[in-house]
Amino acid sequence: MGRLRFLTAGESHGPALAATLEGIPAGLPLTADQIALDLARRQRGYGRGARSTSIERDRAEILAGVRHGLTIGSPILLLIRNRDWENWTRVMQVEPLTDEQASELAALVEAGDKRATPITRLRAGHADLAGASKYGFDDVRNILERASARETAARVAAGAVARALLARLEIDVWSHTAEVGGVAMDPDRATRTREEAEASPLRCPDPEAETRMVTRIDEAREAGDTVGGVFEVVARGVPMGLGSHVHWDRRLDAALAGAITSIPIVKGVEFGLGFAQTRSFGSAVQDVIGRRNADGSWARASNNAGGLEGGISNGQPIVIRGAVKPISTLPRPLPSADLVTGEPVQKAHYERSDISVVPATGVVAEAMVCLTLADFVLDKFGGDSLAETLDNVARYRARLARRSFVRPGGGASTAGAGPSAGRPSTGGPSTGGPSAGKTSGAAPAESE
Repeated sequence: MGRLRFLTAGESHGPALAATLEGIPAGLPLTADQIALDLARRQRGYGRGARSTSIERDRAEILAGVRHGLTIGSPILLLIRNRDWENWTRVMQVEPLTDEQASELAALVEAGDKRATPITRLRAGHADLAGASKYGFDDVRNILERASARETAARVAAGAVARALLARLEIDVWSHTAEVGGVAMDPDRATRTREEAEASPLRCPDPEAETRMVTRIDEAREAGDTVGGVFEVVARGVPMGLGSHVHWDRRLDAALAGAITSIPIVKGVEFGLGFAQTRSFGSAVQDVIGRRNADGSWARASNNAGGLEGGISNGQPIVIRGAVKPISTLPRPLPSADLVTGEPVQKAHYERSDISVVPATGVVAEAMVCLTLADFVLDKFGGDSLAETLDNVARYRARLARRSFVRPGGGASTAGAGPSAGRPSTGGPSTGGPSAGKTSGAAPAESE
């Protein structure tokens, strides 16, 4: 990340999770209630476990960077307290143990307390073996506490701040569940509105497919197993020109792919038509360019590229899909090995777990997309205040509408206005959202 930076801190069963977000312009309206909406969405979804549905009720406290409901340009500090911490105060204690506390913990281990007992039975699919080996630990607890997907709650809180900024630019980001356990939605049967999908068990626009997805989750639960799936994120209203072709680390598609695959459970990512393009001829997958519209946007016959060409947003909706692997923590653990002895064991360690988290992972992916897009927006348009950023965006969009181009050797030319063409088809279900390229109010003229 460049202009916008964020870091998270905290362990799964520690006192709290935290996120620090730097680079948000001053003057952005922001409240804890706004952030709470996305945190609640992350905790929902059929197939979630007890901690997500009954123990934790996540709410972020804004501790810095906001005054009287407006950002002030300084780093924003967010804190999410873990309600389950009260059950882990001795096991996850920050300060060194006194002799008395060490004896208390040893007595808990002797009594078979699961929380207090060091974890040595490795879990395949987790960071247990690689992490413990890398950092030299003989207790996997030191690894799994941070490697846990619980950390993504802090990302969602930070992403909600980025979402608030993007909303001021009329950029909308939303996800839905496209597949669970091999049961995929049919776009032709995606009859639910966005609001209806949000209220459904799996946030799936196809009600018939969702019924079968729920059945697959129930089958996995009965078998002591887990299931994965696919989520789709669609970003609408993204202006043409974010990212660049000139260097690998300035490509928007590369940044988005990295952001999505940084989510612990995601094992694959694709844009637009994605891997399906490999099974077609080039003539069948290219998005034919039609005429230029009066607002400077371009009509396209399709959106197989997913809104990205040459590492740059092209004005169409950005469509991203992520592959969610089945959760590695199994209710019926598989055989494994002991970290300390190196000998086989009959069962790997088991921590409280979910059966399926595809809808929740989609919400985390929304946060990562929002953070990435906000970073690229600020990189291109700058602005120490929200008003300045909005003014810069309006000027840029006005230039696109005037079709002003830089000529080699200096100077500029302005093409004549052409008739407006229809909107291109968008990725994902028809769920509404702001139109790309629109901005409120008249844009000021830009000097060339």
